[in-house]
Amino acid sequence: MSLPDRLRLPFTFDPDLLARDLEGLSTVGWTRHFVRQNYDGDWSVIPLRGKAGATHPVMMIYSDPTCRDFADTPMLAACPYFQQVLATFAAPLQAVRLMRLTAGSVIKEHSDLELSFEEGTVRIHVPVVTNAGVEFFLSRNRVVLEAGSSWYLRLSDPHSVVNRGTTDRVHMVIDAEVNDWIRNVLETAAASKGHIAVA
Repeated sequence: MSLPDRLRLPFTFDPDLLARDLEGLSTVGWTRHFVRQNYDGDWSVIPLRGKAGATHPVMMIYSDPTCRDFADTPMLAACPYFQQVLATFAAPLQAVRLMRLTAGSVIKEHSDLELSFEEGTVRIHVPVVTNAGVEFFLSRNRVVLEAGSSWYLRLSDPHSVVNRGTTDRVHMVIDAEVNDWIRNVLETAAASKGHIAVA
């Protein structure tokens, strides 16, 4: 079946515990997103799960569509609540990254090919820290993503983000292979109007 471009999922996480695990990574360096034409300012990444065997930071953060072998990174090992969050999603997990957009930074409108339920890979966003000045647009309609919520977003559609606030926005971004569990969660969310979140 075809799904809406956004679905709020029936999982809510503790914003304080999310922020605590993020703070625990304060000594870990963020790696700038390598597709630099897609943003202005600082859009950077900490990998929590990536291509098995990758050791270079750029390869660890790269969401390789041809990769079939993924492994947790040492950064995830230091984050017990992030591990608990990921255990919620009973599907084969691919790349998992923390993605930070600093105050005043902009992610320009772009599309991520093949990132959709229909194509077999879903991208789930769990906002870790955010602020009221963050404006996330999907298909040019705003989606309000609160800390601790969880969302399926069809990012093969055009999307953009601007952080007009004074603090960083950090999302946990989870790529997962569509299986029966994912299919059931998304179809149930669609049937319960989980997609009504346009501002």
